[in-house]
Amino acid sequence: MPRKLRIQYRGAMYHVMSRGDRGERVYLDDVDRHDFIKALAEACQKDRPCPVR
Repeated sequence: MPRKLRIQYRGAMYHVMSRGDRGERVYLDDVDRHDFIKALAEACQKDRPCPVR
């Protein structure tokens, strides 16, 4: 059963994590992981600055 949709509002803080299903790999390699983090950082900048590590 899927979870309920998150209530979204401007200025809210959300926790984002990447985790493989049943221990599967999420990223193909370090370049793939870096590309994901870069895309996430760009998406954050569209609304407001946010820390991405």
